[in-house]
Amino acid sequence: MNTLQNNLVTLIGEVASGFTFSHEVRGEAFYLVNLAVKRLSEQADIIPLTISERLIDVTADCMGRTLEVAGQFRSFNQQGENKKRLILSVFVRDVFFLEEDFTDFTKSNSITLKGYLCKPPVHRETPLGREIADLLLAVNRPYGKSDYIPCIAWGRNAKYASGLFVGTQLEISGRIQSREYTKKISETELIQKVAYEVSVSKLEVSGDD
Repeated sequence: MNTLQNNLVTLIGEVASGFTFSHEVRGEAFYLVNLAVKRLSEQADIIPLTISERLIDVTADCMGRTLEVAGQFRSFNQQGENKKRLILSVFVRDVFFLEEDFTDFTKSNSITLKGYLCKPPVHRETPLGREIADLLLAVNRPYGKSDYIPCIAWGRNAKYASGLFVGTQLEISGRIQSREYTKKISETELIQKVAYEVSVSKLEVSGDD
């Protein structure tokens, strides 16, 4: 199996933050920056990117500029006070600046994943009766590492996914979305947080290549 083909992301959007230093690997510095990717509804998903200083001038003011990026949706565990937290971002392999008047956002957010179901699906219904299934996909990287990607399926895909077992190999295509939610810290304290997940448009069981 070609692990580089397990996780393919393409995004087009506007730079929505400055660059902040993330980490360094063998003298190469990586930075975090947010990309606002419009939906057809004109709302935007705010998606974090991890990008090398070798791909873009991180000292430049890029706010509002339109970027096309290709890469992989990656995860790592950040140790908190009481437990580990799954942090997700798009690791950028290629980046291009586009014209400011770019308006075709129909293909601006695309992801394909191939991996293994690593938790039992959680099947539920919305208050309006729409079926949803939450999935966690383990996607292999080179060198024995894996990314753990939360996915959400709807309708007939949710019904189908609800009958799958841990260890099932899946191919998924869809889009990356950001979702704000409120977390209760104490009886008197609430905080706003953002979750990132793949909204599934196509899902199928696959075998090994």
